[in-house]
Amino acid sequence: MSTRWASGAPRSRVKPPAPPVPGRDPAPPAALAPQTDRSADPSAGLSADPSAGLSAAQASQAGLPRIAEQAAALSAEWAPTAGRILLGLVFFWFGYHELVQPGGWTQYVPVVNESSSPAVILVLVHGWVLFVTAAALVAGIAPRLAAAVASVVLLEIVISLAVTGLSPTALRDLGVLGLAVCLTGCKNQRLVLRG
Repeated sequence: MSTRWASGAPRSRVKPPAPPVPGRDPAPPAALAPQTDRSADPSAGLSADPSAGLSAAQASQAGLPRIAEQAAALSAEWAPTAGRILLGLVFFWFGYHELVQPGGWTQYVPVVNESSSPAVILVLVHGWVLFVTAAALVAGIAPRLAAAVASVVLLEIVISLAVTGLSPTALRDLGVLGLAVCLTGCKNQRLVLRG
């Protein structure tokens, strides 16, 4: 079994804009219309139509929609990857701290006394789940499965925090849960390890 890093580019969902259909789509604005060479005719720049010559500001504004489309295409391709890696870093941070100092996290274990050894064991197990899920998310190993595991873990966290009352921490984790759920549905991601 060979593994390679795949960029996802051949199966990218970003499509180039469709060409205009004559009769149905309006004509492109004058700023985007093809320019002809006016250097041969010296009177070409002296048109009776004042909108025929474009100023530098108008020419730069004509390029803004193209730049916006390129930025949208770039973010559509890379946003799921960035979200996956950032979610993995959050999981790394919490997993590491749960493994290094489990006593500081036992207060969040529901139903079990926080000073008991089962609470420490549950925090350690939870820390390992976070750590392994983080490794899978950052490395791009089964990213949709890792995002689904992250969704289940975050759902458990949100429910256990919401039982004690609505707090800023519960709302923050609800937002992170939304990111994990969105990543579960993303099929085309970059920087994914494939076999």
